[in-house]
Amino acid sequence: MNKDLQRFGGVAALIAAASFVVGFVLFCAVLIPAGYDSGDDPARSTAFLADNRGIMHAWNLIIYVVFGIFLVVLALALHERLKVGAPAMAQTATAFGLIWAGLVIASGMVANIGLGTVVDLYGKDPDQAVSAWLTLRSVETGLGGGNEIAGGLWVLLASWAALRAGVLTRALN
Repeated sequence: MNKDLQRFGGVAALIAAASFVVGFVLFCAVLIPAGYDSGDDPARSTAFLADNRGIMHAWNLIIYVVFGIFLVVLALALHERLKVGAPAMAQTATAFGLIWAGLVIASGMVANIGLGTVVDLYGKDPDQAVSAWLTLRSVETGLGGGNEIAGGLWVLLASWAALRAGVLTRALN
């Protein structure tokens, strides 16, 4: 087993977890109270984006791109650990982990590029900016912000492979 990959995988797991914690705290403590993602008022959400482009860009970068990058390392490290005891399941789990990472990174890139488009439109035509935001938000959510099938399958299959291989504790699985 590659010790460096295992070490990097452990660090990647901690960074990925931290990105979620930071992202959720920022979302709950700052973004929601300030008016972001007002499902019943897309115009309010779009105005928020125009006024808070920097924080939104950073948030998208943290929760999507940083998480996705470190998820790649984590998935590969976990595969290395599981492949001896459950090779086929470990390989399938890794495929879903890498797919999930790609979807999450793509979601973050769509969110940040879309953010720029919405903010630029908002200064010229706020109604068109709302329409663009609703469309881009649907794409972002469809890729990885609201549909975690690939991630759920990765966790399920990796946990099942780890149980079969006996390389992690039951509690961790």
